[in-house]
Amino acid sequence: MKHIRIVLLAAALLAPATFAQQAGITRIDVGRNDLEIPGRELIQVRVAFAPGAAFGRHSHPGAEVAYVLTGTLQYQFDGEEPRTLKAGEALFIPAGTIHSAKNVGKVEATELATYVVEKGKPVLMLAPDR
Repeated sequence: MKHIRIVLLAAALLAPATFAQQAGITRIDVGRNDLEIPGRELIQVRVAFAPGAAFGRHSHPGAEVAYVLTGTLQYQFDGEEPRTLKAGEALFIPAGTIHSAKNVGKVEATELATYVVEKGKPVLMLAPDR
């Protein structure tokens, strides 16, 4: 049953065009819980990046905390210098902030992405190419 939920969640969150941009990236739903804050929910996703894999520009309808579990990931926010995080480091991403992520190491990198988002909205929205 959990496998079906993961597949349905991935299908609901990602537009078909996203899959082409996701070569080498695996997203696994860890948990989804309603919060005491009306209309908000907490979602956690484990994201694995193969060496060199990148997830293109996107945003979320709520705040994200990206915690690097293994490897080295580089995050790029529009108009800012890239930020490189290693295992054990975390990054706060405000709601609506356009960003991308890339594995800049030679081994698989993983993160635990924790979102506090508006219930019923897609967790991920692709940003237009520049």
